[in-house]
Amino acid sequence: MRIDNEAELEEVLSRPGPEDIAAMAELDGGLLILGAGGKMGPSLAKLARRAADATGKKQRVVAVARFSDERIRAGLEAAGVETIACDLLEPGSLAALPEAANIIFMAARKFGTTGSEYLTWAMNTFLPGLVAERYRDSRIVAFSTGNVYGMRPVVWGGATELSAVAPQGEYAQSALGRERMFEYGSSRWRTKVALLRLNYAVDLRYGVLVDVALAVFRGQPIDLRMGMVNTIWQGDANSMCLRSLAQCESPPLVLNITGPETISVREAARQFGHRFGKEPVFWGEESPTALLANAARAHGLFGYPKVTTGDLMDWVANWIARGGQLLDKPTHFQTRDGQF
Repeated sequence: MRIDNEAELEEVLSRPGPEDIAAMAELDGGLLILGAGGKMGPSLAKLARRAADATGKKQRVVAVARFSDERIRAGLEAAGVETIACDLLEPGSLAALPEAANIIFMAARKFGTTGSEYLTWAMNTFLPGLVAERYRDSRIVAFSTGNVYGMRPVVWGGATELSAVAPQGEYAQSALGRERMFEYGSSRWRTKVALLRLNYAVDLRYGVLVDVALAVFRGQPIDLRMGMVNTIWQGDANSMCLRSLAQCESPPLVLNITGPETISVREAARQFGHRFGKEPVFWGEESPTALLANAARAHGLFGYPKVTTGDLMDWVANWIARGGQLLDKPTHFQTRDGQF
């Protein structure tokens, strides 16, 4: 299969599988997605809407964001998703939102943290505390990040959910703060919660593999100091998120969400070079540590991702070679000091 344009990409990203339809069929009450205007939120909302429609049940799917890009809001509404424009940090905004039995929390801030740390902490830690209280009677699935683990020796393999957390830098620290706020809410009000530690989602318009492929295609040097990475197709990550609603627990269930492979950046670049007919340019050497996670627990619950790394690399290479639309949002996966 090839994906040649954004319409095809959006259709594939939001196409529900049998598992997604079953997940929505099991839900009681509506679904409210907070922070739905980012890279993953729009396709997740559309996936949920299409899966809900396939059940034949009447279920509300509501996407909440600031929607600074009106095209995103228009696309959601065209797909049948209700939208609410809202600054979640504005006093009183959460109280004005509708009730919902199921919450997916996606609001987060990473880039721009250095120099505006207070805003990152407000978004990543203060706001989750408010949401935990406002929706204490709902199920809550909250996205987190594998950054909370910090660097690990590559020879140890990826961190499991039982590994000690060691966040480096204020972004990762505030992300752990987000988790702790939802843990607090779960402890105080017995709220059922799932915390998803994601490493790294890939769309064809952004992601680690896109960053590497672009560098190869443009003849730019590839920094090898973060020599190993984990990735997952965004569609698979969103599917696992949707299915996590049924897995919420108190105390919260923690799940690493990523693919099964540990990917060598050097080898990925070489494979893209083969696809493009270009020789990669490398800079630096692989460090003995990297930010890696083991998602065996999630794979045991949901199965392996449907899109393999090889297929995803084929899609990315075709997309870039054809001049496909890019979000121009580098992941900065090479960052090793926690400063974003």
